[in-house]
Amino acid sequence: MNNSQWSISRSSACKFVAGTLALAFLASSASLAAAKEPLAFINLPLTPWAAVAQEKGIFKEEFDKVGIKEVKLIASGAAELSGAESAGLNRGSIAIAQRMLYPATAHKANGLDAVVVWVSEPSNKYRTPLLARIDNKDVNSIADMEGKTYGSNRVGCSYTSVFEAFEAAGLPLDTRLKAGKIRYQGVENNGARNAALLSGAVDGLATHIGNNSGAALYLSGKVKIVGRTVEKGNYENGAGRVSFFAMRDFADAYPEAVQAFLISYRRATAWIQANVDEASEIISRDTRVPVAIAKFQIVDPSGYEFIAGDADATNVRKAIHDFQAWYVDHGDDVFADRKLNDQQIAEFVDGKFFKGGAYSIY
Repeated sequence: MNNSQWSISRSSACKFVAGTLALAFLASSASLAAAKEPLAFINLPLTPWAAVAQEKGIFKEEFDKVGIKEVKLIASGAAELSGAESAGLNRGSIAIAQRMLYPATAHKANGLDAVVVWVSEPSNKYRTPLLARIDNKDVNSIADMEGKTYGSNRVGCSYTSVFEAFEAAGLPLDTRLKAGKIRYQGVENNGARNAALLSGAVDGLATHIGNNSGAALYLSGKVKIVGRTVEKGNYENGAGRVSFFAMRDFADAYPEAVQAFLISYRRATAWIQANVDEASEIISRDTRVPVAIAKFQIVDPSGYEFIAGDADATNVRKAIHDFQAWYVDHGDDVFADRKLNDQQIAEFVDGKFFKGGAYSIY
């Protein structure tokens, strides 16, 4: 596989609102309560890799093995609202969610009884670039953001990536606890964030240009890259890794379903990378984006759906420990309020799905 990839209330995990989502829905809440009952069907969100897994029969093959006979792909409008997956997990209607490791850990620290079942290798400098309008002659670098307004959602890569980059440039970003040299404006919706930049309401934003909305913005010719993630820093090595996480009771009751999901992910992404043109056509048709955007998400190093996993649970636990400590030390107002201790981190990373575990795909 290719080796290249919150101002909100924290009173409830349901209100954490990023990214593009990869979710698996339970057949019913009753099925989850009755752990011995098989899942009659499973609903997955319509994502690029899931579209291919469905089209090529990968989902059918893998979920048939564990007695789940029907997989439905659902296009959810909630996908544009960052963090909507935590509300679904919390109410028991969602089995598996995809977020980067920082927001997944923040959900856990806020009380969501979830576990990490898969984590990618480290991120890269291409995944979450800082963008400005191409006609904004005042902003051509990170240094030019001093005194300017930056817009993002709080719990996600669009904040955590630039938080570190701004710190490295001696231009700390506003937090709830302390004013910085760059004003922070919370914008929780991908489309609204793009519009805020293009309208001039904010001077910069960082986004995953490897998802639909980010790719469309980047390829529009109306924006320019003016900064990148700190190479081999805390975001790349930990906070910006892709993760799949599930409620603990679901992962314990249905480990075979989680395993089938992860195998499907690995198989589909491998097939996509080996068959880029055909995959682009499938993704374009099913997710309703132009072929050029579908293909960009596959071949550009900013893509994050097509990245290898870290097989070692110990590596993942260390990554969480290290990035959490760094953000706390540098004034992060999420983990300053509550953070995971080492025992909680150890339990958060569910070893049975990593190398040496009973349901490992490695």
